[in-house]
Amino acid sequence: MKKNIITISLAALTIFVSLTSCERNLDQISSVNEAEEQAMTRPESFRQALDGAYTAFKTTGYYTSDTGNQLIMGDLTTDNLIITNSGRNSNAAASNFEFSSDNSQTTGLFSAAYAVVSRANFVMSYLNNGVVTGAAKDNVEAEARAIRAAAHFDILRAYSVIPTQNSPAVNQYGIYYSESYNPLNNNSSRNLTVDQGYQKVIDDLLIAADKITQNDADKGRFSKAAVYGLLSRVYLYKGDYTNTVKYGKLALGLSPSVTTLDNFNRIWKENEGLAKITDGVLFQISNAAPERNTVGVAYNQLIDGQYRSEFVADYDFFNSFAANDVRKTVYFTPATYNKKVYNHITKYAGNGGPVNIVPVKYLRTAEVLLNVAEASFREGDQVTALTLLNQLRKERYTSFTPGTEAGQPLLDAILKERRLELAFENDRWYTLKRLGLSVQRSGKGDVADGTGSKAIKQTLAAGSDLWQWPIPVTAIQANPNIQQNDKY
Repeated sequence: MKKNIITISLAALTIFVSLTSCERNLDQISSVNEAEEQAMTRPESFRQALDGAYTAFKTTGYYTSDTGNQLIMGDLTTDNLIITNSGRNSNAAASNFEFSSDNSQTTGLFSAAYAVVSRANFVMSYLNNGVVTGAAKDNVEAEARAIRAAAHFDILRAYSVIPTQNSPAVNQYGIYYSESYNPLNNNSSRNLTVDQGYQKVIDDLLIAADKITQNDADKGRFSKAAVYGLLSRVYLYKGDYTNTVKYGKLALGLSPSVTTLDNFNRIWKENEGLAKITDGVLFQISNAAPERNTVGVAYNQLIDGQYRSEFVADYDFFNSFAANDVRKTVYFTPATYNKKVYNHITKYAGNGGPVNIVPVKYLRTAEVLLNVAEASFREGDQVTALTLLNQLRKERYTSFTPGTEAGQPLLDAILKERRLELAFENDRWYTLKRLGLSVQRSGKGDVADGTGSKAIKQTLAAGSDLWQWPIPVTAIQANPNIQQNDKY
């Protein structure tokens, strides 16, 4: 069989693996072109190969460019965003719930995430060759498993029913869980139920949590706190609230800061050193100027000093942010384009470097806190739920007075803060989906005062099959064993 070659090429996502030098800062890049068996005889190659797996998160369908960028897909399909007439019409089909198996807006994640999995499995395939041993080996395995689990979970929640979405969900089609490096595999199938798929993700994360020692200050690699935090996310989606609380609290114990009121602007807009800009971040997809990966371009472009937006904030959603909410000025910039004022999304406009080139915050402590608050409420512990909610609100509102909500108003307040806090971080679509709720847009237009063009589609019923995105037709053509989702 022809040997694979290790290279920095990002085009060959399944057969080739990326190795880079100084990849975390990308100050310089060097390629190593040699047979993989030879490359993996050096301990440093394992670190480089893991960097290649992390880098694969920055490919089309995941976190790059605009079409299908997961930084925006979880919001443009909901009531958070509305498409504008002034943009390039990117992702318009997805915004209108026109999902299809040959449209990369909703199919791109499928291939991109399995490419991440393939790179993680490549590392795992050499784990027992004797080159790395002891704690170093444990850490390599832990990072690879965490990467693999994260990508599989992203596939699961997008292309399969979420366990809490409806009662028969756990026994419906899951996904193929890839546990070996086989980039030319064409005989896999959706052989696991949803419940079995979630258990595979959890199994990988539990092993990772036990073995990981990695704790980079730049947050660009998984740490123990990040793995615990991701477990809290997965268990919340699974409906296992006891373990959501357990692992969420472990994450909060290791990384308690949700970012202070004073520092919140810095983590999105400034560049004052790692301690400031990664405060409250558990895991991020590193992104630096030399990569030219303009993740924020999915929202808008800066043209002659003006923002031209693809999507802007829904009128009602924008106005749900109180005037004393620090997030309002961080996430939005009301400004004129083509003689009309829009509420532009500028959360990813820049942090002191080139426009739209910023790290992607994949998991923050604030989300974990909200996971634990919601799960605590559902477990009957309203005292903990309210305490955590007030802890977050204290760092987001000036002149804050602690809330005293109880019962349904408390749950509503937790879910409201989740929507506000995690806006434009790929959460809203999946929160509605896991709660079995419909999309109900406001009916307002795209201009800042609520006038202008309205969304073509205003609702998506909770029971619609469209909540499960279509498997790419190209994947099914290459492997007829893969079962397509209903109604595609």
